[in-house]
Amino acid sequence: MKSLLASRVGSFRFFSTSGRQLKNRVPEYQKLFQEDNGLPVHLKGGTTDALLYRFTMSLSLFGAALSVFELVRAAFPRKNK
Repeated sequence: MKSLLASRVGSFRFFSTSGRQLKNRVPEYQKLFQEDNGLPVHLKGGTTDALLYRFTMSLSLFGAALSVFELVRAAFPRKNK
């Protein structure tokens, strides 16, 4: 039982500490997002943000159209012969 508890503590220590240090990029992002360049905040990240925005909007429109289609189909069921 002690070995199980020891491995559990070791696994917590493994996930809580980092083997490599990451560079703090918060000041860079603050400058980028606070810059007044006329772009909305959801597009200031560049082409990746623009692609994610377009994908999300197209997925949302597809979902809304599918919902309306299913509601209409449920409102007017097929007649049995």
